[in-house]
Amino acid sequence: MSGTQKWVRRIGIVGVVLVLVLGATWTLIGPDWRALLAHPPSGRDILFWSNPQRDAAFRMMDRLPLIIESRPIPKGSATRPLPEGAPLDLSAQLDLESYLATQNTAALVILQDGKIRLERYGNAFTPEGRWTSFSVAKSLTSTLVGAAIVDGHIDSLNDPVTKYIPDLAGSPYDDVTIAQLLTMTSGVAWNEDYEDPNSDVARFDSAEPEPGKSSIVTYMRGLTRAHPPGDVWNYSTGETNLIGVLVSEATGKPLSNYLSEKIWAPYGMEQDATWLLGSDGHEISGCCIQASTRDFARFGQFILDGAMTDAGPIVPADWLPAATVKQADIGEPGYGYGFQWWTWDEGAFMADGIFGQGIFIDPARNLVIASNANWTSALGLRDGEWPARADFYRKVQAAIDAEAAE
Repeated sequence: MSGTQKWVRRIGIVGVVLVLVLGATWTLIGPDWRALLAHPPSGRDILFWSNPQRDAAFRMMDRLPLIIESRPIPKGSATRPLPEGAPLDLSAQLDLESYLATQNTAALVILQDGKIRLERYGNAFTPEGRWTSFSVAKSLTSTLVGAAIVDGHIDSLNDPVTKYIPDLAGSPYDDVTIAQLLTMTSGVAWNEDYEDPNSDVARFDSAEPEPGKSSIVTYMRGLTRAHPPGDVWNYSTGETNLIGVLVSEATGKPLSNYLSEKIWAPYGMEQDATWLLGSDGHEISGCCIQASTRDFARFGQFILDGAMTDAGPIVPADWLPAATVKQADIGEPGYGYGFQWWTWDEGAFMADGIFGQGIFIDPARNLVIASNANWTSALGLRDGEWPARADFYRKVQAAIDAEAAE
């Protein structure tokens, strides 16, 4: 990409403003755009946007092509229904309205037995909108590895990463396997500090690619080794980005197309989704799928039901039992990490994204909880949103257990 092209992409909201001013009046452009114009995002550095900027932009990231481009994930011709179940009464467990407000909730969808038990929206978001997923996308990306194994594109999780991404040869990834990427135990150094503008997670998207290589591969091959492969867990969005490159290289398809082909269309998602692209035009596979909260809940149900479409399972028979249990110790009692899923020792597991995105899956209770929000900080620790979210999951479990005991 030329310097001129990059400058054009990074002029950001100024270009959007000019288009809107020329093409519509303030009263005709709609509430989403009005909020965005009042709090325009400052470039592509999402981690350092203000709270009002995030409120405005998280619902329309894929409608800001001058800031960041996206690729569609088409739905299929049929929609899998989400029938209404009996309303879930949480009044004995918590004040729901207070919880939703302190989470700055955009959407909450709770499914049990495949039926909607509770559905709420806030922050002027609606069921028809798409909210960005952030690292929830990691769990979708890892599922595509299983699909690529079934389809014969990937031979084994024990294969070296360089077998599928030869541009990584001669880097710290020479001795790293696909399984070690999936469990984030490569041993390659990576800094995931969301509040440090010099961290790897803040800098990777601006990497200048080496000739003939993608920018993410260029960035990752320049890292150093911190531990022997397989010894230490270290959370790394960069490694999920490599998984996405690996799946695309193995299948010969853009990641968005493969997700549509294997899951989004055949399972019956209700709306088209989108996937944000990095500066090299490849999906940011560790992040940034835009979808409706109902469709995030459907993905949770898809996993709960064994990753099955009408054509059968899309992953190997042993995939989910391995992917959704602790494969790596993360240093927190009761929790672990599987194949891009956060695991609970009691049997539940979850996809989790910064600023309050999540899909919680509890097979014992046939339960899926999909949440979208805009927390005050990336990890929700500054004002306690993440501890409150974890407590909410447990209170929903308690309410369901109480129902069963009646």
